[in-house]
Amino acid sequence: MQFKPYARTLAAALSLALVAGCSSTGGTQDGSMDGSRDGADGSGVSSGQVSGSGLGGTAGSDQQADGRIPQQRTIYFEFDSDRIRSEFEPVLAANARYLRDNGGARVVLQGHTDERGTREYNMALGERRAGAVEDFLSVQGVSPSQVEVVSYGEERPAARGQNEDAYAQNRRVVFAY
Repeated sequence: MQFKPYARTLAAALSLALVAGCSSTGGTQDGSMDGSRDGADGSGVSSGQVSGSGLGGTAGSDQQADGRIPQQRTIYFEFDSDRIRSEFEPVLAANARYLRDNGGARVVLQGHTDERGTREYNMALGERRAGAVEDFLSVQGVSPSQVEVVSYGEERPAARGQNEDAYAQNRRVVFAY
């Protein structure tokens, strides 16, 4: 019967497709794609970012002059919200400026949530947060081809714990260049 060789080939092809579809895409536990972390102290959170302090009107402007990636690449959100807080607009503007000035640069916007809520809800919320940042960048003139959105929901926490400080550090979008 001639059908048997085709069935074997089809089964092998489907097995390879299944393995390729299940393979890891990389990344680390803290949400960075290259193993580096945002914070100088290795915590993944730069000091002052959660409270919004240290984000004066010059945030990112010095970093843009020489074409380097902006130092601040994480913004934070209120509980159960995808609204961009005004104190993080300078961070977003600096990243938008970098992307506009460097047309070949690409960024993955990684949306994260704290552990409260169902897994499905948190995945959707993380995607809405990253989508809000994507919309901001688009309005600032960043090409959609430079931006990719991914949601990790609660799966990659920046801080462990069940207190407001840990929750606040986990409600974020990270710019992964």
